[in-house]
Amino acid sequence: MSEVQTALTAAERERFGEDPAATFAANLAEVRHRIEAACARAGRPASEVRLLPISKTVPAHVLRHAVPAGMTEFGENKIQEAMGKAEEMADLPLRWSIVGHLQSNKAKFLARFATEFHALDSLKLAAELNRRMEAEGRDLDVFVQANTSGEESKFGLEPAAVADFVARLPEFPRLRPRGLMTLAIFSPDMERVRACFRILRRLRDETGLEHLSMGMSGDYEAAIEEGATIVRVGQSIFGARPAGSGPYWPGFLPDNA
Repeated sequence: MSEVQTALTAAERERFGEDPAATFAANLAEVRHRIEAACARAGRPASEVRLLPISKTVPAHVLRHAVPAGMTEFGENKIQEAMGKAEEMADLPLRWSIVGHLQSNKAKFLARFATEFHALDSLKLAAELNRRMEAEGRDLDVFVQANTSGEESKFGLEPAAVADFVARLPEFPRLRPRGLMTLAIFSPDMERVRACFRILRRLRDETGLEHLSMGMSGDYEAAIEEGATIVRVGQSIFGARPAGSGPYWPGFLPDNA
């Protein structure tokens, strides 16, 4: 781990503990245990599920304490926040994923540092990302976002449009389609939540893509039972986010990634 460290503020100590590395390691162990248990219930090997820690609102100097806990990749919602952290932590061998909606005019920023994008939902954005990645001489793993809940507040393609969209992606050789992504409906009715995951699994089977990026802190175990291969977990690892930090997704009020 780099020696670059910054003292924690009182608010940060209250949020992350006096020893953030120990806090994060304990939380990570609990999440991994629950992933293993969900896989066992589904008759799947735990090796099939990748955990992507979502580090939204965790400052870079605090996030450094997650590295000795075994975290070397992080997912971020906002491109500006992600860029800042990538720059501040450039001395560490980390991978960065963008999991939030991206405007086409921000593609140039993503292309400079991210290795993965989980919210592709327009051909215009695909074209711009391809152009920017070509300029950088790099490829980008992408996940096509589907709006499986039918909520107008969420981004993503309508399920009926996903197969045709995926069929167009070979037009953008710098993009490597890895799978599909969704945000399930936020509801105490887990059958409604699971229905969103089942739609994405069906779309995966129709398109022939490999991965399903679905499930957050409040529903990742159900997502695994429904076939998730990537779960995006934030608060269960890093703790509750501060009030007023904004939703995980525009219009998505519960901040439970």
